[in-house]
Amino acid sequence: MSDAPKTQLRVGRLTKAHGLKGAIKLELYTDDPERRFVPGAEFSLQVPADSAWHGKHLVLRELRWYNGMPVGFFDGVDDRTAAEALLKAILWVENVDLEEDEPDAWYDHQLVGLSVVREGVEVGKVARVDHFPAQDLLIVKTPSGEVMVPFVQAIVPEVDVAAGVVTVTPPKGLFEELVDDEPASETDAAASDSPETD
Repeated sequence: MSDAPKTQLRVGRLTKAHGLKGAIKLELYTDDPERRFVPGAEFSLQVPADSAWHGKHLVLRELRWYNGMPVGFFDGVDDRTAAEALLKAILWVENVDLEEDEPDAWYDHQLVGLSVVREGVEVGKVARVDHFPAQDLLIVKTPSGEVMVPFVQAIVPEVDVAAGVVTVTPPKGLFEELVDDEPASETDAAASDSPETD
C-alpha cells in the first residue's frame, strides 16, 4: 500500500551532546521508542532555516541508554562539534495513516477541527497545533479569538478523536473571557465598542 497517505509524527528532540564521538542525548516524544528508534530509522529534521542540517535527514545507527537517558548515535555525526550543530533539532518520522496508532499520540491533522469542551460545554475548536521545545500548544479558536492551551495531561486529560472531542480542564483565567454570567445586550456591546481614552 505504497499509495497510503503519509503524515509526519514528531518523535523526539536532540538536547545535548554526549561524549566526543557524536552521540546526542534525546528527549523522547513517543511511548514506543523501541519501534521508532531502531538502527536505520530515518528522521526528518525541524531546524532553523540557516542550519546546515535544514532540509536534510538523519539516520540512526544506534540508541543506547545511559543512567536512564536515551542517547542516539547517527550516521554522519562523528564528533562533538557535529553533535552540537544538531542541538534542539526536532525529529519527525514519515508515517502512513494506516499504521497502528500509538497510545496518546496524535497527528496534527487528527486534532484540527475537534471540539474543545470544558465541563461539558464547548468553548471552541482546535485551529492548529504549535510545537515548541518545552511543550506543544493547542491553538483553540473561540468566539473571542485564539486561546493557547498547553497540550499536557493536567490541562488536556482526554482526546477522543472518534467522538471529535478534546476535553480540557484549564486553570482559571485561560478561557475566562468566554464565561459571561449574562450575555451582553446589543446596546452594551455597542457601548463597549466605543473608543476608550487613556
